[in-house]
Amino acid sequence: MRQTDSHTDSARARLRNLIVAGAYAPGQRLTETEVAESLEMSRTPVREAFRALVSDGLVRSAGRGVQVVALDAAALRDAYQVRAALEALTAELAAVRQAQGRIAPADLAALVGDAEEAESATLAGEFERAVGHNRRFHTRIAELAANPVASAALDRLWDQIVVSTRASLEPPHRPAHVNAQHRELLAAIREGRAADAAATARAHVMDTLGEGSD
Repeated sequence: MRQTDSHTDSARARLRNLIVAGAYAPGQRLTETEVAESLEMSRTPVREAFRALVSDGLVRSAGRGVQVVALDAAALRDAYQVRAALEALTAELAAVRQAQGRIAPADLAALVGDAEEAESATLAGEFERAVGHNRRFHTRIAELAANPVASAALDRLWDQIVVSTRASLEPPHRPAHVNAQHRELLAAIREGRAADAAATARAHVMDTLGEGSD
């Protein structure tokens, strides 16, 4: 990898993390000079990072800089619908691979651990930690599906949804229901029940849209 590419990748990753973490608010305008100074980098990799993040749907071009994107209600619903379809697919594929004996026990144990950590954090009222473990749980299912196209698309959708909903995030109104759905999804994957895994994953995502969190 060329040094220029390495710097661009670093700028993209660091800026993405800042946006997803809420350091830059939806609607905020960013300039190359401002971000370059903040990241202590030259403007060239920042310019390339802006272009990449436009493609990722996290920012849009705005004059000589970019603006952090916030999905409106209609676009957010669209994003959740696509996320539901993709998570149903990855849950189904993971269950199929489990039924075929293609998932290592250690990987399945890690998935169980993610679900337990998410539930523990939710019950303890540690919402920020719960959100992180929740995303890790769903991300690991996508990894177990072994479909990199679906995983990459889901990662971009998660980022867009998090950025657009962070300001209104609150603990789930029905934490027991959320945790029960995680356990149901986990059981379906562990037992290789592909159709049940897909249906549970889809319902869970659309319930999340109704909750306005998770």
